[in-house]
Amino acid sequence: MSDMETKAPKYIRAILKISGEALAGKNRYGIDPGIVDYVAGEVIDVFNLGVQLGIVVGGGNIWRGVAGSSKGMDRATADYMGMLATVLNALALQDALEKLGVDTRVQTAIEMREVAEPYIRRRAIRHLEKGRVVIFAAGTGNPFFSTDTAAALRAAEIEAEVILMAKKVDGVYDRDPMKDPLAQKFDKISYIDVLNKGLGVMDSTAASLCMDNNIPIIVFNLNKQGNIIRAVMGEIVGTYVGRDNHDR
Repeated sequence: MSDMETKAPKYIRAILKISGEALAGKNRYGIDPGIVDYVAGEVIDVFNLGVQLGIVVGGGNIWRGVAGSSKGMDRATADYMGMLATVLNALALQDALEKLGVDTRVQTAIEMREVAEPYIRRRAIRHLEKGRVVIFAAGTGNPFFSTDTAAALRAAEIEAEVILMAKKVDGVYDRDPMKDPLAQKFDKISYIDVLNKGLGVMDSTAASLCMDNNIPIIVFNLNKQGNIIRAVMGEIVGTYVGRDNHDR
């Protein structure tokens, strides 16, 4: 038995935020079944520790509302299309998890009862307490709000102890590490510095919501195997975002 399996997780209830782009893999568009299966395998390791896990998925691998708006489409319409894209990703992830034997529920902020439950806070919490993974789809159900904001909102509503931001990069940098090899990574940083410096952790609405509700954020590389479980165990991974006087 490994040390990881004998130690108790630091966080018992968490929100995992996965970008839509991550599910596209190298294809950069659509859903890569291999990537979805990989994510499901990472999730089941955390689930087996007894962690109550909610997942918020983006839709950028299929449609981005901001991109549609920039080409002249009505912004609200473009955003609603993006919300529907997140539902496709959520159903794909649900299928992969259930093939591994994980009881999973998809809840959507836009009602579509034939394929998913409507989002109901108390029902979501009850699912978590019963040992089910809950995937929150369709963002907040409102245009002009990102899925990052949906992650922050759902975390506050279900009283999650942390938001796990799974990205393509291994943390928060002072500049874009994909463009600048001299970019410096932060081990930990405060909410207010994220906002003041305009760092690309999440949008300002989401960061403010986390700050107001004191929900820490751990930003890490999804593609490094075991990072999700390391984060919930409290190991130093990626970048920790919290209050000025936080201890990691």
